[in-house]
Amino acid sequence: MIGVTIALSLCVYFLKSYYDSINKRPDNFPPGPISWPLYGAYFTLFFKKLDDLSGALRKFASEYRTKILGFYLGPFISVVVEDPELIKEVLNREEFDGRVDTILARLRSFWKKLGIFFTDGYFWHVQRRFSLRYLRDYGFGRRDESLETVISREVSEMIDMVVSGPQNDAEKELVKGDLIYLQHYFDAPFVNGLFHIFARFTFPRSAYHLIWKLAKKVLMFQRNSNDFGGALVLTPWLKDVMPKISGYAYLKEGNDALLDLFKKLIDENLADHDESYDRHFLDVYLRKMKEERRTNERTTFTEEQLQLICTDYMFPTASAGQATLTFLIERMLLQPEIQDKIHEELDRVVGRDRLPNLDDRQRLPYTEACLREIMRYETLVPLGILHRAMVDTKLGGYDIPENTVVAVNLTSLHHNKELWGDPENFRPERFLEDGKLCVRKDKSLPFGAGHRLCAGETYARQTMFQVFSGFMQAFEVSTADGKPLKKPFRRIQGIITTVPEFWVRVTPRS
Repeated sequence: MIGVTIALSLCVYFLKSYYDSINKRPDNFPPGPISWPLYGAYFTLFFKKLDDLSGALRKFASEYRTKILGFYLGPFISVVVEDPELIKEVLNREEFDGRVDTILARLRSFWKKLGIFFTDGYFWHVQRRFSLRYLRDYGFGRRDESLETVISREVSEMIDMVVSGPQNDAEKELVKGDLIYLQHYFDAPFVNGLFHIFARFTFPRSAYHLIWKLAKKVLMFQRNSNDFGGALVLTPWLKDVMPKISGYAYLKEGNDALLDLFKKLIDENLADHDESYDRHFLDVYLRKMKEERRTNERTTFTEEQLQLICTDYMFPTASAGQATLTFLIERMLLQPEIQDKIHEELDRVVGRDRLPNLDDRQRLPYTEACLREIMRYETLVPLGILHRAMVDTKLGGYDIPENTVVAVNLTSLHHNKELWGDPENFRPERFLEDGKLCVRKDKSLPFGAGHRLCAGETYARQTMFQVFSGFMQAFEVSTADGKPLKKPFRRIQGIITTVPEFWVRVTPRS
C-alpha cells in the first residue's frame, strides 16, 4: 500500500512539474490558454472554434477577461491584442514593426529574408521607401489617368464576356450564358492594372487565361496558410515527410508561379534595358540596381529582391480585392435591398451612357459606403500580418519581451459594440451623414495602420470602386438557381478569408 502511495505521489509530482514547465510564463505576461508539448496552445485555440481562429481568440479573451491574450505557439511566445485602442497603439508603435521569421517567409523568398511584407529593419525601410516612391510615379497610390483608363478598359472587357459571350475556351470556364464564376471573374482588372504599373504591360483578352492561372495559384497559397502559419510553421520538418498534407507543396507551387512569371518579365526588361531613360517601374529599379553594384558591394538592390517586391505587391492584388467584391455580391444575395439602392444611385448620378469613373466616388456615397461596410463586416485578414516586438517593451500594463509574436485581432475591432453599435448588422448607412459619405465615421482598419499600413490601399480602394460600380451599372445579380440565398457560404480561413468559388446569375440591365 505504501508503495502504491509513493508511486501515485511521484506521478502527481512529475505531472505537475511537467505542467508547470510547459506553462511557464514571463513575469507580468498577459493571461491566456495553457500550452501543450510541441504546438503550445495552437490546437487549444483551434478546437475552441474550428475554422475561425480570430473567433476562438475573441472567446478566450472574454473568458480570461483580458484585452491582451498571452500564450505559446510552439517555440514562439505570442500575444493577441483584442482592444481597439491597443490595436491602434500596436500598429502605430515602431517597437512592433518587426516581422516573424518563419518557413512561410523563407520558402517564398529563395530561403532568404527578401521582399517587403516579411522583412524589417534597415533592409525593409530602404526597399519599401524606394518601391513606394517610384511606383507612385506610375500610378500606384495616387490618381493616375493612364491607370484609370486601363481599369475602365478591363471592366468593359469583363462586362462584354457576358453581354457578347465568351471568345475562347478559357472564358467559357468563367462565363456560361448569364452565369459567372466568382471570385475569378473579377481577376483581370486588378492584375492587369498592376502589370501596367510595373511594366506598362497588360495581358490582352486572348491571354486572360494566364491571368486566371496566376490568380488561382495565388489563391492556392493564400488558402494553404493561416494566421499563425499552422503546424508547418511550428514543425517545419513536416515539409519533408508530408508535403501535401502540411500544405507545403501547395504553398510552394502557388509561390513559384509568381516568382517564375516575374523572373521572365525581369529578364526580358534586362535584355533591352537602357539606363538613359525610364519606361516604367522595372526600369527604375534595374537602373538603381546597376548603379548600386558599381558603388556598393553590400547593396540591397538585386534581381531576386525585385522578384520579391513584385510578388509581394501581386499577392494581394490577385486575390484580396476580388474576395472583397465576392463577399459584397454574397451580401446582396442575402439582402436584396442593397442592390436596389446601388442601382438607383448609379442610374440617378451616372446613367447608362458611360462607365463610372473615380470622379464619381464622392457622388456615389452609398456605393462607396457598401465597399467600406463589407470590409468592416467581413474582415479579410482577421489577424493582419503578424508583428514582432523588436525590443523589450510594455503594452496595456503588461511586459512584452523582445521577439514576442504580436497579432492584432481586427475582427474584434470591426465588431466592437462600443464603436459600431450594431456590428452584427450589414448597414452601409453607418458611413453616411446627410446623404454624403462621412469618412470620419469609418473606424475600420482593413488595411492596417502605421508604418506597416498596406502599401496597396489606395490602389485597392480605387480599383474595387471602378470594378464594382461598372459591374453593378451593367447587371442585376441573383442566385444561379433563382432561389433566395438563406445563409452565407462556408468560409475558408487562410492568410485571407475567402468563400468557395460559386456561380451567380447576372442579368444585363435594360
